[in-house]
Amino acid sequence: MKKTSKIIFSLAIFCAIIFLLAIYFSRTDSDTESSNNALEKTQQNKYATLPLSIEYQRNQSYPGSDFKIEKTLADGSNYHQYVASYQSDGLKIYGLLSVPIAPAPVGGYPAIIFNHGYIPPEEYKTTERYTAYFDAFAREEYVIFKPDYRGNGDSEGKPEGAYFSSAYMTDVLNALSSVEKMKEVNKQKIGMWGHSLGGFLTLRALVISKDIKAAVIWGGVVGSYKDMSDDWWAKRTVPSFTPSQRELQSNRPSRQSFIKQYGNPSDDEFWRAISTTTYIDDIKTPIQLHHGLSDETVPPILSQKLYNLLKERGKSVELYTYEGSDHNISLGFDQAITRSVDFFNKYLK
Repeated sequence: MKKTSKIIFSLAIFCAIIFLLAIYFSRTDSDTESSNNALEKTQQNKYATLPLSIEYQRNQSYPGSDFKIEKTLADGSNYHQYVASYQSDGLKIYGLLSVPIAPAPVGGYPAIIFNHGYIPPEEYKTTERYTAYFDAFAREEYVIFKPDYRGNGDSEGKPEGAYFSSAYMTDVLNALSSVEKMKEVNKQKIGMWGHSLGGFLTLRALVISKDIKAAVIWGGVVGSYKDMSDDWWAKRTVPSFTPSQRELQSNRPSRQSFIKQYGNPSDDEFWRAISTTTYIDDIKTPIQLHHGLSDETVPPILSQKLYNLLKERGKSVELYTYEGSDHNISLGFDQAITRSVDFFNKYLK
């Protein structure tokens, strides 16, 4: 009996020790995780005053303004069309606006912010390029607005670009607020479409604003800055664009100036603070990606990497690639635009 009691007592002591060790290591792991989270947050906040950082852009206000109709254009098949302007950072920004002719449904029309890709600012015209894309969405009875970005066409301001300046992002978010002010629009049903540079802006908008309910990106610059450096800048076979005299005179922030100050793009805290993909867990919006596999302007691997990243985190994402197709998805355009329209209809109507 005494031997049995000793065994039971020893087992009790052993179990107590195991229990105490479990509590200790559990607390240690928890403390380590909390410490790591706090460290990452501190590192991100270190750059919270840098205008290009996500945290900085999240902390700004984007009030937009009521649209001013600058010019009435010829109607489309079932929509009115205008050149309109709005306010962004005190600048007058122009854009192309379409409004369905049919009476608005209860709650208002769904809307799409249309972010165009890079076009030399002095060549850019509000009513040129992207006409087939724009018409495809407008005919589906969406309010569509395509902002011209500052310094593009007749828009005021300097053409600072998107990758190393927050200027164009600010213009897009103010455009979003301006569309939300329209009495014809249901602000709970707003999507965003972007091509190339416009895809970069679209993805970035998703981690800054919670107001975008569906997003479609064609040939998008959608990687981290490290991805952009490794998979795009270092490997591109088509020469980089040559900035116009107007862009050069605007003191446009450049990749070279950032690399000189912060080093080559990497996984360090600075480049992570300005990369949209660092905040990918915050994206709740369903995304549809399209990319031509013969795109020589923006490599398809950027869309593939973003798709994999979103999939790993259980996000709602689709990826369509087009064999032999270029940056504008010229081969397969009809299929791509149909898929895009159907995607917006699924989430916005």
